[in-house]
Amino acid sequence: MAEMPEPDAGGQGRNPHGTAVGASNVATNEGTLSRPIMVTMEEVVGSVNMREAYKRVVKNHGAPGIDGMSVETLGDSLKHHWLQVKEELLKGIYRPKAVLAVEIPKPNGGMRQLGIPTVMDRMIQQALHQVLEGVFEPEFSDSSYGFRRGRSTHHAILQAQEYVLQGYDWVVDIDLEKFFDTVNHDILMARIAKKVADKRILKLLRAYLQAGIMIGGVATARQEGTPQGSPLSPLLSNIMLTALDRELERRGHKFCRYADDCNIYVKSERAGQRVMESITAFLAKRLKLKVNAQKSTVGRPWEVKYLGFQ
Repeated sequence: MAEMPEPDAGGQGRNPHGTAVGASNVATNEGTLSRPIMVTMEEVVGSVNMREAYKRVVKNHGAPGIDGMSVETLGDSLKHHWLQVKEELLKGIYRPKAVLAVEIPKPNGGMRQLGIPTVMDRMIQQALHQVLEGVFEPEFSDSSYGFRRGRSTHHAILQAQEYVLQGYDWVVDIDLEKFFDTVNHDILMARIAKKVADKRILKLLRAYLQAGIMIGGVATARQEGTPQGSPLSPLLSNIMLTALDRELERRGHKFCRYADDCNIYVKSERAGQRVMESITAFLAKRLKLKVNAQKSTVGRPWEVKYLGFQ
């Protein structure tokens, strides 16, 4: 990788993974949210953060994007182009390339579309992820298990079993219809802007959300959704669905959420039907997300599969 300068002064007070310090809190109707944190683009492109991002992208391998560049050639490209890319990021004028659409089979049938960014954009997104993770992770719910350090499907299943043993032996199994394809950009960006003040970061995040997706050689701009396959998508999904977590906590519900898979545990079928109806309305009104009625159900935990388990 190209030689990078020492970490920017703005990077003091956060580790290579972007753990934030010194945030003040305010109470809101969705729980406790910190005031906007002065995380900056200088921290994103700082030497320590970018080196970590580069290492992770190379370690994860992955297919080339629309420009055909592989992770093996990223280092050579950075030697020639990084200073220009960094300058564009700092000036807020960097423009991501379109992502390459590929389809992979789903475990339960059908196909899932992934969007593969170029390796340069993957590295920049990873650098953003490392900084933003430290900003948003402290705000996430204890009942959220997906795409978080030290948490897994195993932890979610153990918690679900505990709820059943406590007598919450009816489950509201919510399936969000095409969640990653239908995320509302304005709602998501508004939530991010509550915590991040640097307009260059906000502009870059929106540019990644709206970057075109190339299918058959033709790039089409996106007005909603965040493509699976992006290093940012898992974090953005948790930022978006934290509003659901806070609403369930406000109502006192027992629940486990792993990305867009959410199970709510109640003590009767009647209570489950009420929760299904009210949460479906909440998701539609507040987050503009649709519950798939055909795949969502109220039933017994031993009859409903969650994350592949009953």
